[in-house]
Amino acid sequence: MCRLLALSALFVAVLLVVPRPADSACCYFAAKDKDILQPAQKAFLTWDAAEKVETFTVQPKFEGNAVDFGMVIPTPARPKLDEMPREFFKELAVFTILEPMDIGKYKNFLLPKGQASGLVRDAKGKDTVKVLEAGVVGSLDYKIIQASKADDLYEWLKDNKYSYSGDEATLDFYIKKKWFFTVMKIDPMQMKKKKDGSYEGEVTPTRFTFASDKLVYPLKITQISVKDKTEALFYVQAAHKVDLPGDFSYEYTWTPMWSQASGFAVPEKLTKQESEWQKHVQPTMQDDLKKVNDLRSKKHEPATLEWAKKVTEKDVGLLEGKEKYNREAPKEDVEKLKLLKGHVKKGQFVTKLRKVFAKDEMSDDLEFVRARVGDKDDDIEYFSILPTSPP
Repeated sequence: MCRLLALSALFVAVLLVVPRPADSACCYFAAKDKDILQPAQKAFLTWDAAEKVETFTVQPKFEGNAVDFGMVIPTPARPKLDEMPREFFKELAVFTILEPMDIGKYKNFLLPKGQASGLVRDAKGKDTVKVLEAGVVGSLDYKIIQASKADDLYEWLKDNKYSYSGDEATLDFYIKKKWFFTVMKIDPMQMKKKKDGSYEGEVTPTRFTFASDKLVYPLKITQISVKDKTEALFYVQAAHKVDLPGDFSYEYTWTPMWSQASGFAVPEKLTKQESEWQKHVQPTMQDDLKKVNDLRSKKHEPATLEWAKKVTEKDVGLLEGKEKYNREAPKEDVEKLKLLKGHVKKGQFVTKLRKVFAKDEMSDDLEFVRARVGDKDDDIEYFSILPTSPP
C-alpha cells in the first residue's frame, strides 16, 4: 500500500512539473511551405442545456517555422470572446489532482511488482464572406466572419495573408452547417524563438460563448494541422457526467479499472450506489477488454477518465481559500486556485478526460454525450486515488 501511495505521489509531482503540449479547437494557417503543427489540444467546456449555451476556453500553443500565421476556430453560432487568466489551465490541473486514497475503504494488499495498475471560413468585393466583428482579445487580433462559399472564403484568407495550405472541403464542411469562423492573427515575434529558428509558445486563453443545440467541439478543423495524431485533454462542466460517443468512450477503460478497485474494497464500506453500479458493470468487463484490444489493433487509443466530480460547497470554498487543499502541489499554485472562482460552479459536474485522436479519427466534430453504460447513467465520481489508478 505504501508503495502504491508513493507511486501515486510521484505521478502527481510529474503532472505538475512536466509541461503537456496544449492547443485549441482550431486550424493553423501559415505561408505555403511553412510548417505550423498542432501536436495536442486542451479545452474547458461548459454546457447550459436549458439555455442552449455553450462555452469553450482554449489556450493556443504553436510550434513551427512560419514568420506570420493565424488560426481559424469554427463555432455553430456567432461567439462572444473573453480573455481568461493566463494560468487558467494550470490551475484546473491543480484542482483536479486526485485526492489521497481512502486507505480505510480497501483491504490490505500489494500490487505484484511490475503489474500494470489500470487499463489505460468579402473576397474581391463579394458578399459571400462577411466580417461581422473585429477586435482584440488579450494579445490576439480577431475577426468573426460568415461565409456561404468555400472558394471565396479560401480567397479571402489568402487576400488577408492567411495562406491556407489545407483543402476547401474542410471549410465547406462548416459552411454547409452554417457555422461561424473566428480568425485570429498571431505574431510569433512575441513568442520564444528556438535555436533552429522556429517558434513555440502559448497565448492568452480565450473563452468562446455561443448558442448551440448540443455540446460540441470542432475537431475536424484540427485535422489539417495534425501530422499523425493529436492528444486532446477536455475539462467539461455540465449538469451531469459526460463522455465521448461510440468508440471514443472512456468507459472501455474506466469501467474495468473502477470495478477492479471495488473488488479490493471492504464490502460494507461501498455505498449503495457503488454496490449497485458494480453489479451493473461486472458483466461488461470482458467486452470492454476486447474493445480496447480491437481499438489498439487499428492503432487507435481508447479515451481515459482522469477526474470526475460534482462540485460541492466545499470545493467552492477551496477555490475561495476557505477550505484546506489536501493534495500535493506547490503552495503558490494552490493559492492561485482563486483564478477558477466563478468558472467552476457548485452543483455542476466536472469531467476530465483525455483522448489521443489518430488523424483518421478526425473526420467529424465531437458531440459530448451523457456518460452511460448500457441502459444506465454513469454518475460514479472519480476524485480520489483508487488502488487501480495509473501510477
